[in-house]
Amino acid sequence: MTPITEVEGRRVALSNLDKVLYPATGFTKGELLHYYATVADVMLPHLRDRAVSLLRYPDGPDGQVFFTKNVPPGTPDWVMTAEVPRSEGPARMVVVRDLPSLVWAANLVAEFHTHQWLVQSPEEADRLVLDLDPGAPATIVQCCEVALWLRERLAADGIEAYAKTAGSKGLHLLAAVRGGSPERTSEYAKALAVEAERAMPRLVVHRMTKSLRPGKVFVDWSQNAGRKTTAAPYTVRARSVPLVSAPVTWAEVEGCRRAEELEFLAGDVVGRVRESGDLMGALVAGRGAGRLP
Repeated sequence: MTPITEVEGRRVALSNLDKVLYPATGFTKGELLHYYATVADVMLPHLRDRAVSLLRYPDGPDGQVFFTKNVPPGTPDWVMTAEVPRSEGPARMVVVRDLPSLVWAANLVAEFHTHQWLVQSPEEADRLVLDLDPGAPATIVQCCEVALWLRERLAADGIEAYAKTAGSKGLHLLAAVRGGSPERTSEYAKALAVEAERAMPRLVVHRMTKSLRPGKVFVDWSQNAGRKTTAAPYTVRARSVPLVSAPVTWAEVEGCRRAEELEFLAGDVVGRVRESGDLMGALVAGRGAGRLP
């Protein structure tokens, strides 16, 4: 029988809490749910008012991994949903806005991915994202070098960037923006990637062609498209161990000399949040938001 837990007055069914999702560390589903409940105060502001795609891995990262974009069957009626535009026609997606919704979604065992726009205004991007993806033997150390260049370039346009680990091998830069559609934001992001490649041709590539990537950092600008989503801050990733897409300080980016320095497991992030709160809180508040040139 599936146990029912009350979360802020909502009845949430939780299942298989002892199931080991990450055999390399013994990390269980119960521990995953506890992690999300613990970081909810800092994670929810990054999810609220944004439709989520759920990259599900119910049997762990070594099992089947699949995206759920439409509202899953059996979704409680108290979970917020919103109609969002798609090229093939409108669809209805989940919006995680509170702790009960977060715990319910986490019970599905999923990464949380969000668009760069709010459900109230899908025609206007309020976020810009650059996904820095290293091609071996490059690592997140090289991503940090590129990130510092991009930070200064964005600042020149009046846009303040914030960094987080991808939770795999790369780095994400996020910024609050104003006055641009997803298409316009994508164009601007692509121009930045092209400019970065010109400035650092031995280190950066802006094209998706995989044969160009070894030893370089691919600056993926495409996730700004209206239909695309990016791993949300604080989501646990479906990797061999429970790595988190964790916000980091610019001092940590500047000082990174080994990839391991910017690898954070769920337990590490709980400690970081307890000590420093949300390192991306200013992004949620819209501080440093710049109008696209």
